[in-house]
Amino acid sequence: MRIGIDGRKIPESKLRGPVGTLDHAKSLGMEGVFFRTILDVSPTLDRAVIREVRERADELGLYLEAGLSKVNPYALPETPEVRQIGDGDTLLGFRRMMEACAEFDIRELWISTAGIKQQYRGRFTTDRFRTDVSWEDQLEATRRFLMKLRPIALDLGIHLNLETHEEITTFEILRLIEAVGDDVVGIVFDTGNIFIRGEHPVYAAKRIAPYVRQTHFKDAYVELIDDGAYYQSRSCGSGLVDFSTVLRELNKYRPDLNVTIECDTPRLGAVKGEPHFLELYNPEWIAGHPDLSREEFSAYFELARDFTERIRKGTVKSWQQLHAESFEYPEAIQCIESSRQHLEKICQELGITRGEKANA
Repeated sequence: MRIGIDGRKIPESKLRGPVGTLDHAKSLGMEGVFFRTILDVSPTLDRAVIREVRERADELGLYLEAGLSKVNPYALPETPEVRQIGDGDTLLGFRRMMEACAEFDIRELWISTAGIKQQYRGRFTTDRFRTDVSWEDQLEATRRFLMKLRPIALDLGIHLNLETHEEITTFEILRLIEAVGDDVVGIVFDTGNIFIRGEHPVYAAKRIAPYVRQTHFKDAYVELIDDGAYYQSRSCGSGLVDFSTVLRELNKYRPDLNVTIECDTPRLGAVKGEPHFLELYNPEWIAGHPDLSREEFSAYFELARDFTERIRKGTVKSWQQLHAESFEYPEAIQCIESSRQHLEKICQELGITRGEKANA
């Protein structure tokens, strides 16, 4: 098991470029970089650029992961670069990205079903609660599109891994895997996003562990309030996630799994406005999660209630305190370092083999 960093969330990634990002990651003690999409490496799929990144990662002994795009046709207009890389043909755009990845032995590829809309409040921050098209129709459209990608993936020997993103539940991802085939579709386990869907991290880990092939590791802040809860991502070890249990579950099925840290990027000045608001008590929100059991939702609330008490007692920084603090390059690096140390300590305690030996 190796610990790396998300290529979009490491500070100065745009300034340094993909090769510079690899060097930066290595200097921070990272063991790999997960570029969210292969177009982050080269927007034109320039083979010389991708080859340079592949070779530099190998020279540094870093794992190299990447991804594609959204696979929900209703969300694809938000990523016009995918259609562009296919000269107007979306499916061809995916094929070309997949071929470029396979050519350089990048075979675990991130995909997602939508993107968060942070400018809105509550349930309308995600496509799950769109009123122009139902979530069920979006999932069915996603299934159909994945079936078009299936023969391409099989031919190239790659896996398409759905992220436990803000808008989709682990239950729904598992049904998509069953429908399309686990020989083609796996999971990118984001340990923070599941809280937005009311799922408990340990319950979720046990449910999806056999299918997890990539990760986005971050911690979570959930504060209960009168009409719901506030959610915010935090550095690993400073929130609600029991990473010890999560890692133990994942290691059962994939000892060579790469653990990718996803921290916040630097910002200038204080943050205005509230964090992500969860409408946990709204009847429409509740009805929109029919798979969530009473047992798991109760465990979720118990976890959040205990954490809320810690916030009230001042042992955990509130979101207001965090928003008022500086979070520039030094703080972002500290976030990465503290997350790495927390995860390394857990691996040591659990006896999880680290580094290259895990892949031998």
